[in-house]
Amino acid sequence: MRRLAACLALFLVVRPGGAQTAPPTLPWPPVATFSILGYDPETGEVGAAVQSRVFSVGNGVLWAEAGVGVVATQAIVDVSYGPQALALLRQGMKPTDVVQRVWGNDPDPRPEQWTKFGRQFSVMNAQGEVATYTGPKASTWAGHKIGKFCSAQGNILAGEAVVNDMVAAFERTTGHLSLRLQAALEAGQAAGGDTRGMQSAAMLIVKKDGGVWLHNDVVLRLQVDDNPEPIKELRRLVEKAAEQRSRTRR
Repeated sequence: MRRLAACLALFLVVRPGGAQTAPPTLPWPPVATFSILGYDPETGEVGAAVQSRVFSVGNGVLWAEAGVGVVATQAIVDVSYGPQALALLRQGMKPTDVVQRVWGNDPDPRPEQWTKFGRQFSVMNAQGEVATYTGPKASTWAGHKIGKFCSAQGNILAGEAVVNDMVAAFERTTGHLSLRLQAALEAGQAAGGDTRGMQSAAMLIVKKDGGVWLHNDVVLRLQVDDNPEPIKELRRLVEKAAEQRSRTRR
């Protein structure tokens, strides 16, 4: 157990990014993408946004629960990491410990074709604390960067500038959390993004009773599943949602 913890600590702290090669054959396409997790301390909202050259990327990457946190699962992905991480956050576990527990308990059922060492996932709690794991076998270029109340991560990217610019854009953008997440995606794409191109994008933001109607914790859930310019279309939807929020406050 001590050896496992030391191994994970190395990935979490020392490896903000790196160029590694994916396994030569994969049973399914990797969820190769770039994503951003973010927290707004003024509103208490947590959320995430993602873009990838795969169809309907939001269905496999974004997980969130109001008052609990938000998770992104990608690369050589095991989507069960999302529900597992939220369950542990719900118990009060810190994101760093959640990452270690979820990855450490992964039985690695297909190590030759779908290795756990190729997983990438990021976990943020409802207070904005975050931890991210990028496996050494995630597809080139793969890495992450943790900023103030945010974490950017991706694989099959143009390079480290993608995640660096995403964090910078999130930190300097003002306004609603959706605008900050959107700015991060746009900055990531401007830095080269997913080297395979674009196809889908998504955004999810939650807060207890923060949505419209009664007992709705979903502030925003947007998906662009198949579009030649998904980030541009997501921008249109984000701004449409902002218009609706302004009307409901009157």
